[in-house]
Amino acid sequence: MQIVAENLTTVSHVIQLAVAPVFLLTGVGAILSVLTGRLGRLVDRYRALTETQKPLLAKQARELEVLSVRAVWVHWAITLCTVSALFVAIVIGALFVGAVADINPSRAVSILFIMAMTSLIIGLGCFLREISLSVHIFDANK
Repeated sequence: MQIVAENLTTVSHVIQLAVAPVFLLTGVGAILSVLTGRLGRLVDRYRALTETQKPLLAKQARELEVLSVRAVWVHWAITLCTVSALFVAIVIGALFVGAVADINPSRAVSILFIMAMTSLIIGLGCFLREISLSVHIFDANK
């Protein structure tokens, strides 16, 4: 009975440690949802512009160029945020594997968490760049 109680305590402790990364994973998932929505709107606008009159007006050609650049930034933001989510998921797995295998995963967890945060920060930076490009379209319409 003592062994069961110790194992239960260990598992409950690991679950407590894994709660914060799970919330982080949820937040990154919400960010990914926003990013994929933006990419979808970019693709729709690109199609709408390319299916109109031929040849394109200079204003439309410029908008297509900006849309292409924005799509690249959104792509990198999605990729980096997905990598961040992957690292967070590996952190959660490492916590449980460490508990089951009775090893100390703190070094691996720390490195993975730093990598996850770095990837998320760079991904959010790409998102900010895409947003700044999307605002410049209003200046071009004046």
